[in-house]
Amino acid sequence: MSELTFEQMLDESFKTIHTGEVVEGTVIDVKPDMIILNIGYKADGILTKAEYTNDSSVDLTSAVKVDDKMEVKVLKVNDGEGQVLLTYKRLAADRGNKRIEEAFNNKEVLKANVAQVLEGGLVVVVDEVRIFIPASLVSDTYEKDLSKYAGQEIEFVVTEYNPKRRRYIGDRKQLVTAQKAELQKQLFERIKEGDIVEGTVKNVTDFGAFIDLGGVDGLLHISEMSWGRIEHPKKVFKVGDKLNVLIKEINGNKIALSLKFDDANPWKNAASKYAVGNIVTGKVARMTDFGAFVELEDGVDALLHVSQIAKEHVEKPSAVLNIGDEITAKVVDFSEEEKKISLSIKALTAPEPTQEKKDEDADVVSVDIDAVIASEE
Repeated sequence: MSELTFEQMLDESFKTIHTGEVVEGTVIDVKPDMIILNIGYKADGILTKAEYTNDSSVDLTSAVKVDDKMEVKVLKVNDGEGQVLLTYKRLAADRGNKRIEEAFNNKEVLKANVAQVLEGGLVVVVDEVRIFIPASLVSDTYEKDLSKYAGQEIEFVVTEYNPKRRRYIGDRKQLVTAQKAELQKQLFERIKEGDIVEGTVKNVTDFGAFIDLGGVDGLLHISEMSWGRIEHPKKVFKVGDKLNVLIKEINGNKIALSLKFDDANPWKNAASKYAVGNIVTGKVARMTDFGAFVELEDGVDALLHVSQIAKEHVEKPSAVLNIGDEITAKVVDFSEEEKKISLSIKALTAPEPTQEKKDEDADVVSVDIDAVIASEE
């Protein structure tokens, strides 16, 4: 029996490895483009950056240290230069496939950072497996710009698992929908009409603002934003503003909100402030052919009829008045129930008319202010 040579004995001291085999190695050197491992074989194993991860931004010298233990998969026992080529990412992907399969079968909620934002959706990576979440499944409302999700950790479920085609589809929408439904349920259980709650302005439109009350949006209509007149909601509110709002009405899952709090109602003390005979000051807010509306304070307007502007005949209010003019006049009529006030400048200088004259003028100065305002809007 022939004796073994030294080289043969040395070869036999190393383990045998095969392509596709999973082996454990010890890191003996780390370079920017590769990791070198001792895998107990006669040749060291080479793990390139491309076979370590799909993330090109990873710095190998920071991710791996000498003496680290790693499980890797053998790609080639001999690459032609006597080196053993290894892969880490494919082994991780194999295990990731099993992980994703389990999550798919169990409808498990997964968490991962958004690795890539595409025009049609988001890409997340779980154990080296890329999962695509279409834009239509990112949220409960379609979002054209998904850039805000870049790098963000999100939750999702796997709704399609097809390893043969490497097709993995995730769905975040159903989780968002379920979460909102639970928040809505909790909110409606604790609120009632008349409550004052805190909310955040979510969107501002021409007719009002939508306020997020914590899972449910309420509508703050422009007519409920102030006791006074609001020119445009966007001049008063912006997205992100915090507000304390009054729940005016709950109708099914719709909530109507208001900022017209009763303690700030300007009509509460109007009967004494604007009693007939009182002299008041206000600003001309708007004009029509038959008269001018004078703002006495926020939420309280009075009508100065064209016949009551001066002793002389005035054809149109705009002939002697301008928007913004400050005028002083006498209150000649007050109705708290109808919230109507009539003014007269002429009454400050003219003598009190006889009852017969009052009767003649009655039809002239009687104007339905609410109807006029409604026709203007």
